[in-house]
Amino acid sequence: MPHDVVILGGGHNGLTAAAYLARAGKRVLLLERSDHLGGAAVSADAFEGVDARLSRYSYLVSLLPQRIIDDLGLDVRLVRRRFSSYTPDPADPSRGLLVDAEAPSTGSGSTAAAFARVDAEPDAAAWQAFYADTARLAERLFPTLTEPLPTRDEARALLGDERLWREFVERPLGEVIDARFTSDLVRGVVATDGLIGTFTELDDPSLDANRCFLYHVIGGGTGDWDVPVGGMGAVTGELARAAREAGAELVTGAEVVAVDPSGEVRWRPGDEPGERMSEARVILANVAPAVLDRLLEAGAQASPASATTTGVPSVVRERLRHLNAPEGAQVKVNLLLTRLPELRDSTVAPEAAFAGTFHINELASQLETAYGEAARGRIPSQLPCEIYCHTLSDPSILSPELAASGAHTLTVFGLHVPHRLLERFGNDELRARLQAAVLASLNSVLAEPIEGVIATDAAGNPCIETKTTLDLEEALAMPGGNIFHGGLSWPWAEPGAALSTPAERWGVATAHPGILLCGSGAVRGGAVSGIGGHNAAMAVLEASAG
Repeated sequence: MPHDVVILGGGHNGLTAAAYLARAGKRVLLLERSDHLGGAAVSADAFEGVDARLSRYSYLVSLLPQRIIDDLGLDVRLVRRRFSSYTPDPADPSRGLLVDAEAPSTGSGSTAAAFARVDAEPDAAAWQAFYADTARLAERLFPTLTEPLPTRDEARALLGDERLWREFVERPLGEVIDARFTSDLVRGVVATDGLIGTFTELDDPSLDANRCFLYHVIGGGTGDWDVPVGGMGAVTGELARAAREAGAELVTGAEVVAVDPSGEVRWRPGDEPGERMSEARVILANVAPAVLDRLLEAGAQASPASATTTGVPSVVRERLRHLNAPEGAQVKVNLLLTRLPELRDSTVAPEAAFAGTFHINELASQLETAYGEAARGRIPSQLPCEIYCHTLSDPSILSPELAASGAHTLTVFGLHVPHRLLERFGNDELRARLQAAVLASLNSVLAEPIEGVIATDAAGNPCIETKTTLDLEEALAMPGGNIFHGGLSWPWAEPGAALSTPAERWGVATAHPGILLCGSGAVRGGAVSGIGGHNAAMAVLEASAG
């Protein structure tokens, strides 16, 4: 008997779809090539003999709707961070901008006083006005992400503010930021939300930065980014539990090697010789669209393994063009520290600076320079970085003994390091160079070298783990290391878009009626949200009810 649905990939979106469909009585088979579920949203013991469960790839939650948590009965706890961000002044790291969500309106600890410390007092009011505008975007647009796609005109009418629509949807993000703020530092802090995982310039007329920015500021209807208690693995662990309890069959170590539009899926079980074939009325692809294309090739001669093998570095960009996949442009570094390091800015406690998003070398001018250097095939001379400390909000990922010792984790996300750098460096060399660049960027604002507070593992090695775009490609089947599975789309249907089928209306259609996208490559995909999985499941249920 064929399954009702076969799901390719056991990341958070695949698990979300499996849970919804199984709860609706569908016979669901999910195939995951790794030996564990969760995809990029996993927790791992990254360092030998150290009892610390780090969120290895993705690390914060914003776009996961409460609707999904409630519908699936997930026991997921998210911690709101008090401090929005801290940004040392690269020209004078003894001062910096600390944005406190609980700051009073007046006085020495006010938002205005914080901006005045970096000679940006006129931008304090502009900051409040700007984020009041993004809050309106979030309030109006976020609820639509788990509904059938609105048209562009419907989304515009729903926002109900022509000025905001022009600024955030029709004009390049850089123009809007330059018009609203005067400080190079403040402009940079605002701009980074348009550049996470997106290799572009702020003034690029493609508006790639605008789409990235929009998803970063509308999550939850507030734009807040929260810390998942227990790490990212706790989120996907709950999704897997919900799917299993609903009756979905979740198979790990199952490498899909071929997909046929008729509903046939060929896969190899990791512990057995030969291949198996499963049939389904509908196939949901929780893989990058470029990987799905390879699986659909005539005779299915290309497997996910070949789709994610780089080969000769000189053909990196040509291979990406062949895969129709934009390149990733980030490096992820995980660290375990014996304690938080001291800052050059003695007026800010490390516990406050690291509690939010810690921006380093992210002036708007530095972001522009870094992009130019990277576009020419060079590692940026001053690597823009963003840092998060999970354990200040949630120490539960550490053993009680480790937490009591004062240890903390740091996650560093380096921008503007595109996949094309592999044309110049082998992956091992690139990883080493990027790790050194990240540590140098950190040290530029610290009162002591970060190396002096990095913990060691059971073998005496430093507790530091660096993931390049190629590492993501090989571990997670993300072509080019692109964390969004491809270019982000606006969260609505453009004029002329087909909306005649449930799959089209939910933004999950492919060229084949029986194959739907259910991952980050779907319209409104990207980040740990479950939205792609939810919307694919809704399309399947709508079609089966019709």
